Amino acid sequence: MVEFFTASDGARLAFSDEGEGLPVLCLAGLTRNMGDFDYVAPHLAGVRLIRMDYRGRGQSEWTGAASYTVPQEGKDALALLDHLGIGRAAVLGTSRGGLIGMLLAAVAHDRLLGLCLNDVGPVIERSGLERIFDYVGRNPAARTHEALAERLPAAMPGFADVPEGRWLADAQRHYEETPDGLRIRYDPALREAFLAAFQGDAPDLWPLWDATAGMPVALIRGANSDLLSASVAAEMLRRRPDTILAEVPGRAHVPWLDEPESLATINAWLDRCGR
Repeated sequence: MVEFFTASDGARLAFSDEGEGLPVLCLAGLTRNMGDFDYVAPHLAGVRLIRMDYRGRGQSEWTGAASYTVPQEGKDALALLDHLGIGRAAVLGTSRGGLIGMLLAAVAHDRLLGLCLNDVGPVIERSGLERIFDYVGRNPAARTHEALAERLPAAMPGFADVPEGRWLADAQRHYEETPDGLRIRYDPALREAFLAAFQGDAPDLWPLWDATAGMPVALIRGANSDLLSASVAAEMLRRRPDTILAEVPGRAHVPWLDEPESLATINAWLDRCGR
């Protein structure tokens, strides 16, 4: 069930709050929404699963390119926890959501019970970024969900052994079918914000990963990822040898989180977080 809360600047943001147990805040990818976690949700027991649509995405209000930033989205995530009266939560972050999670580890460490990153780290490979540059903020050429599903295997190299019907389900989750073709489910101005964020030299994000000290951490990496390199993952483990790691075969950016390797890692991490 989708609910809404109001952020400090008056933005109306969508969220869902289901189940009982350990609070787990799920933060989606850059252009995604709550649907990012539909595949993993049925496999998680003993948790209170909290999801949100960032501003400008899904069912949340569009607030303009200047507000589509990791710091603002981090503030919104904390505002949601405050709205729900939750002092501390474990954070499961996919891609952009993982960057937000690392930022929260640095600026609101006492609010996190733990952090699990899905195919993201302190260094983002340029090849992965350029692939995102190509599509963010643009409607696909395909006119129907079925047509897009047929094209996705070629457009998403690095994926193998994909469950039957998964590409179609993804197309339906992330694009609206209209008489004029498929439309993105987010503000096209996100493109402007994303491109601006990666102009110039990349900031040093390693201090954000180091800020996770003292909390349970896990890392899920698609074995064929072009966004999170094996060498960066290795350095993350060197700095945090207690990291629970999954290298998911047949997956690029990003794993869907219902793979056996992903589920084993998530469940081990949840147990460390106190489930």
